[in-house]
Amino acid sequence: MSWQATVLTLFPEMFPGPLGLSLAGRALEGGVWSCSAQDLRQHGLGRHRAVDDSPFGGGAGMVMRPDVVDAALAATQAGADVPRVFLTPRGRPLRQQDVQRYAQGPGLVLLCGRFEGVDERVLQSREIEQVSIGDYVLSGGETAALVLLDACIRLLPGVMGSEESGVEESFSAGLLEYPHYTRPAVWEGQDVPEVLLSGNHAAIAAWRQKQAEEITRERRPDLWSAWLARTEKNGAAATGKTGQTGQTGV
Repeated sequence: MSWQATVLTLFPEMFPGPLGLSLAGRALEGGVWSCSAQDLRQHGLGRHRAVDDSPFGGGAGMVMRPDVVDAALAATQAGADVPRVFLTPRGRPLRQQDVQRYAQGPGLVLLCGRFEGVDERVLQSREIEQVSIGDYVLSGGETAALVLLDACIRLLPGVMGSEESGVEESFSAGLLEYPHYTRPAVWEGQDVPEVLLSGNHAAIAAWRQKQAEEITRERRPDLWSAWLARTEKNGAAATGKTGQTGQTGV
């Protein structure tokens, strides 16, 4: 069965959008994944199909109603094993490990908010994950949903041309990716690093690892700290295991 993306939105015409092109588009045509964009206004109330109302406690803007959102979620008939995700800047930061988890499952139900947000009660009652793609505010959740879907789709079996592409890239090992070079070997007076032309695979791997570490330490100290802690923990665990078997380390 294909990986099923269900998007609850006020603008269903935005999907699949750019995901209908390139690798994701070919995978969509080939049945690797499918996309169902469902209009939240189908579950709106009254003659005008209202989906929002004024916030209790006052304040600017409107809030999406819990009954409308709940009806839309129920209409998807998604199984309990399908994660339900609300794209919001107040959610936890999206990480590559989250993307991998989503891609390994049967699909996703994505709730795209508008206005000031969604009534908290339906988010809590229906155990909807709240996820952010970055510390900034968009006009709505649709663009964020496209970002999340793109990240997941490229990991589905058969979408990328090389299985190594999903392994040797930023965040997969907890580090940012090393620099890349191609022909010509000299461009505007700049040479490709000599080690990449050596044919020595061990030396190339060591150079790439060092570059990844240096770039991560410089650009993302948060990732660098987490990587150091994980490396030290794994090293300590390995040392402890070695000691238990009576083998010598160092």
